[in-house]
Amino acid sequence: MDFSSLLLHVFLIVSFVYPIHSCHNQLNNQAFLGENEFHKLNKTMITSHLQRINKPAVKTIQSPDGDIIDCILTHKQLAFDHPLLKGQKPLDPPKRSRGVHQTGNFSNIFQLWTLSGESCPEGTIPVRRTTEQDLLRAGSITQFGRKYIDRDSYEHAMASVQGDGYTGASAVLNIWQPKLDYCYEFSAAKILLSSQKSGDIIETGWQVYQHLYGDGRPRLFIHWTADPERQNGCYDLKCSGFVQTHNKVVLGGSVTPASIYDGKQYGLKLTIWKDPNNGNWWLELESGIHIGYWPASLFTELKGEAYFAEFGGEVFNLKPSGAHTSTEMGSGHFVSGRGFGRAAFIKKMKVAVTEQNVYIDLPDPDFSSDHPNCYNVKGGFIKDWGSYLYYGGPGYNKNCP
Repeated sequence: MDFSSLLLHVFLIVSFVYPIHSCHNQLNNQAFLGENEFHKLNKTMITSHLQRINKPAVKTIQSPDGDIIDCILTHKQLAFDHPLLKGQKPLDPPKRSRGVHQTGNFSNIFQLWTLSGESCPEGTIPVRRTTEQDLLRAGSITQFGRKYIDRDSYEHAMASVQGDGYTGASAVLNIWQPKLDYCYEFSAAKILLSSQKSGDIIETGWQVYQHLYGDGRPRLFIHWTADPERQNGCYDLKCSGFVQTHNKVVLGGSVTPASIYDGKQYGLKLTIWKDPNNGNWWLELESGIHIGYWPASLFTELKGEAYFAEFGGEVFNLKPSGAHTSTEMGSGHFVSGRGFGRAAFIKKMKVAVTEQNVYIDLPDPDFSSDHPNCYNVKGGFIKDWGSYLYYGGPGYNKNCP
C-alpha cells in the first residue's frame, strides 16, 4: 500500500469513528437569509456567476471529501478581475529578514484533497470550485462569500493588543472540529490584523462553517474587507482581491486530523507579514510556505501598519431557538484545571513591530471573552509556548441561557 492509499484508508476510518456533524436546517431568520433575493435567483443568474468566478482549469482533481479542486493558471486567477489589479501579474514571495527560519515543510496537518495523489502543476494554483449548491445555500449572489455585518451576533474569546503599529502576526492554532447548533452559524480560531478607523481587516485561521462549505469539517480560511459595512472583500477566493501564489494549498480546503479530547493534539502555524518593499500583506503557512498576498492597494489604513492584532476563537451566534446557541467554540470545553488536551489553545502568539518584521511576544495582551459563561479564556506566558491562551466552551448551558 503506497503512502497516499494509506492516508486515504486512515481518513475513511477517522470519518467513520468521528463523523462529520450536521446541524439543524430549519430557517428561523428569514431576514438574515435574504429570502426575497433567494427567490429571485434563477438558473441564468447562477450560471453566469459561476462562469465568472470559476476560471478555466488546466486540470481538475476530485477530493475524497467531495470538493472539486481546479488547477487555475496563476495569472488567470479571479484576483486579477479586481479593478485595482487588472493587468498585473502575480509577484514572487520576497526574501524574509534575517533570522527567520524557513523550511518549506508542512506539519503533520494535511489537506484531504492531497489524498488523491494528484497535484496542481507549476504555474497554477489549486482553487476549490464554487458550485450551484454553494450559491443556493447562500441565498444571495451579492452576499455569497461575505461575512455578515450583524456584529452583535459575533462572540469572541481572545487575546488582543493594540496601538504599536503592527507589520505582522503569527501563532500556532490548535485544530478541533466543534459542533454547530445551526447551519448558518460558524466556529473559528483565527489571527486578525485590522485598522483603527477605516474598517480594513485581514484574518486567517481555521473554521467550521457548513453554510459556506456544505459540511462540518475544519477548513483553512482567509477573510478580508476594506469597508466597515463589509460590502467588499470575502472569504477565501470567493471574490477578486487576494492573490494566491502557491500550488499545493487550497484556501477553503479541509484540514485534518483534528485534535482528540485527552488525546493527540494538532496545530497549524500561520503568519501574516507585511512586505516592506511594496506594502503587500503575505500569508505564510508553517515556515516558508507562502500561500499568497493581499495587495496593499485594496486597503486604506492597512496600506501602512495595523492598529489591532487579535488571536482567539469566534462563534457566530444567531440564537436559533431564542436562547444562546449551543455551537461549540474550540474543543467545546471550558478552560478549567488542566487545559492541554481538553480546551483549545493558541500558542507562540507574536506580532511584528518594525518594517523588518522582527517578531516579539505579545506586549501586555488583554485576555477577554464577550460572554465568559458561554466561552471562556485564560492566557499567559511560558518559556516553551511564549504568549499563549486556552479558550472555548459549549455555548448554551445553565449559566449561559
